[in-house]
Parts: sequence; structure tokens; C-alpha cells
Amino acid sequence: MNIKDLRSVGISDTEAKVYLAVLELGETTIARIAQKSGVKRTTTYLALEALKDLALVSRIKKGKKTFIYAEDPRGLEKKMEERKQTISKMIPELLSISNLIDKKPIVRYFEGTEGLKEVFKDVLKYPDQEVLAWFPRKINYKNIQADFFDEFYIPGRKKNNIWYRALIPDGADMKRRVEEAEKDQIKVKTIPEASFPVDVETLVYGNNKVCLISYEEEIAVVIESKKIFDMMKSTFLLVWNLLKERAE
Repeated sequence: MNIKDLRSVGISDTEAKVYLAVLELGETTIARIAQKSGVKRTTTYLALEALKDLALVSRIKKGKKTFIYAEDPRGLEKKMEERKQTISKMIPELLSISNLIDKKPIVRYFEGTEGLKEVFKDVLKYPDQEVLAWFPRKINYKNIQADFFDEFYIPGRKKNNIWYRALIPDGADMKRRVEEAEKDQIKVKTIPEASFPVDVETLVYGNNKVCLISYEEEIAVVIESKKIFDMMKSTFLLVWNLLKERAE
């Protein structure tokens, strides 16, 4: 056994050195433990107290002298099991407290070609869901190779059964996308471009994420917030349903 093994169960390097010294020496004094472990005597006292709490060492008095000896190492396993049971009992209460806290949104920024790719890869982590999207007037992928979408992203969406529902400006640049939407698993409704002069793509996905993508600037912002997600989803569905009523 080495110090790294003991560290993995929550024993510090100093405590591990002291414990291994006690195991090798058997019943012994603090002075000999300090000498054997190479740990200062005052620090050895503190380490032995921590090891005593873990039921790894005990003390015994013989006359005026105090001796230290190692307990059965299997006691550590028992101690860890007791801690595990205690933590398990605490979890429900801790979660209930956590749920009362109004969590701050998590905001992540992505830059450059690889950063934008990471955003689309994140969408693929949520199978069997629908992505709500506002598409900009023009989509300029610049340095994002077409094969990323054609050979990775779109096949990945199909494999994971991820559909888009998209609002698209009705300008000429979008005609091809509207025609090809069904094969790309996208349900589309168009908006008059004059009333929707937007150059940023918006994705609402994953139950709590909203993403804003500026292709020209090669930046994206992902906001992880249930409240913002619900607001953006409601706004999208309001516009979507109004367009449906107008079509009728």
C-alpha cells in the first residue's frame, strides 16, 4: 500500500505517513512514530487525532507513558460505511433546502469555429426533444465546414430523434431551407422579413437552455435558466400559433 491509496479514502499525506509508521512499528510511542514517519512531533499529534477519529489507531497508558497502536484496518471500511449511511439520510433534506434557493442562471460563452460547433454538439445531448428556433435572415457559416452539418450534426439529430420547429424570414435566402426542411426534420413557418429583421439565430432546447448565435461575429451565448427558457418558449409558441391562425 502507498500514500496515494490512503489519500483516495480521505486520509491526508501526513496522516498516511503516520498511519503507515504505526502499522510498521506496532505498539509504540509518539516520539518513535514521528521519527519513523519523518513528520514533526506536533504535527504527528494532530495526525494521530484524525486517525483516531477514523478508528485506525488507539492509545493505551502504561504507567506514565502513552503508547499508540494500530486498530484492525477493517475498521476503516466500517467507518466509511457508517459515513455513507449518514450522508444518504442527509441527502433528501439537503435537496429540499437546495430547491428553495433561487439559483442564478449559468451563462457560457463560445467563440470561433470550434466554439460554435460545441453549441451544436450540446443540442445533440438531448434526444427525443424538440428545438424551437428563430433563424436569421442570412446564415453565414463562414469557417464551419458544410460537412459538419451534413455529415455530423443533421445525421446526429435524426439519430437522436431531435426535431426543429423554426420561424424563418421569407426572404430569398431562406427558400431553399424551407424546401429542404422536412428531410432535415424541421417544421417551418415563415415570417415577413420586413417585420423580422434579425441576424442572430436563437435556439431554445434541453428544458432549460437558450442559445444566441451570431455567425458573422462567430460567437454564441448559452443561458441555462428555466425561467428564461420558459419565457422564450412561450414567446415562440405565441408567434407560432398566431401564424397558424392567420394561415387559416
